[in-house]
Amino acid sequence: MPVEQATYLLAGSAAAPAQQRVRADFLCPAFCQSEVARGFTLIEMAVVLVVVSLVLGSLLVPLATQVEQRRIESTEQTLEQARDALLAFAAARGRLPCPADATGGQEKVTPGTGACASNPGFLPAATLGLSPLDAEGYARDGWGIQQNRVRYGLRSATINSVSDVFTRTGGIRTAGMPAINAFADSNGLLFVCNTGTGASASGCTNAQSTLTSEAVAVVWSVGPNGATGGASADELENPNPNGGGNVDRVFVSRPRGSVSGAEFDDQMVWITPPLLFQRMIAAGQLP
Repeated sequence: MPVEQATYLLAGSAAAPAQQRVRADFLCPAFCQSEVARGFTLIEMAVVLVVVSLVLGSLLVPLATQVEQRRIESTEQTLEQARDALLAFAAARGRLPCPADATGGQEKVTPGTGACASNPGFLPAATLGLSPLDAEGYARDGWGIQQNRVRYGLRSATINSVSDVFTRTGGIRTAGMPAINAFADSNGLLFVCNTGTGASASGCTNAQSTLTSEAVAVVWSVGPNGATGGASADELENPNPNGGGNVDRVFVSRPRGSVSGAEFDDQMVWITPPLLFQRMIAAGQLP
């Protein structure tokens, strides 16, 4: 076939026989038969960019929410594991461990006395055999930075003439469950409140704001604002790594909130005498 005729047919001329036009369409689709290739205008490009931005934005927001939720759930799991490990320690040793201080993840206790060097302090994760740990032996919450090392505090008390009863070897057995229960009933242990407003060093605002008045120990995470610390009355009840927070026996646990001045992102678990006694009885440490 002559070159001129092939070109004529490939152009899909209406004058070409129908069979030849079909062959031409097959050899060269419509987009390559146009005399001038049509490009995007600036307006069309802008519309495309807006659509892409909206799509990406709608994907990133749920992704950020999912990441945050995973960190919250990871922290909750870490705190539950910490509580189980503390109870297992008591079942094996007849006492609770002292908190770790800033020199490493081992408990800091004066041998033979049960006196703790730092209280509240950090969870003694290395002593408890937890993992994963950071390079200094501390457990961290779901946010993972140094300021987010898991924290721990317990009641330092003298009950039935036994000082440092919960951290002294044999102290809980010597003091006896009835005396410890009586001490708890007189509001001598730790308080966990659902608000810090109106709370004092000796208790929550009222009975309605009291989650427990009988906590032997508390374990908590300072949450995503661990590096800066919250300024709300609720967050300031829980000691944080920025030097804020009361060091009395009142703590706060409540739903999360981000309103300025009322922010709260701490997470907390605690141990009460009945739970502690149950584990120790099952292990033969009590009565």
